[in-house]
Amino acid sequence: MSSYSKTISTNASAEAAYAALTTGFEHWWTKPQGTFQYPGDKAKFSFPPGVSYWTFEAVKLVPDFYVEMKCVDALHKHEGQPEEIETEWLDTKVTWHIGEKDGKTTIRIEHVGLMPGLLCYDICEAGWDHFFGESLQAYLDTGEGMPHKAP
Repeated sequence: MSSYSKTISTNASAEAAYAALTTGFEHWWTKPQGTFQYPGDKAKFSFPPGVSYWTFEAVKLVPDFYVEMKCVDALHKHEGQPEEIETEWLDTKVTWHIGEKDGKTTIRIEHVGLMPGLLCYDICEAGWDHFFGESLQAYLDTGEGMPHKAP
């Protein structure tokens, strides 16, 4: 089984993509507590009303090329799901590969450890498809993403 991965292409620069993936999450995903400027920085991503959250630590940051973050704390509450779902993201890694060629920038996400068979896979696949595949794409193309907003 392979981990979740997806690639998008945009006219935005690699610099803009890197900024969106380190300090601009609120424009396309959700507003975190913290950002990634240096390895070791942590950011907590919650989805209001504040029940579910994931805390990531920046592992490797290569400006305009690569972002790697590791989930160091997780609490994914989902109604109707067993308790085991709560920490399935713990110790998973999300990597973002950024490439720029001929005026186009590609971004490939791989959520290492998010695999079919996990209780949260279908929920999380749909979430990444929306936030990465649609919202980040829209944000980079138009300046307007579709991030999660507090009610």
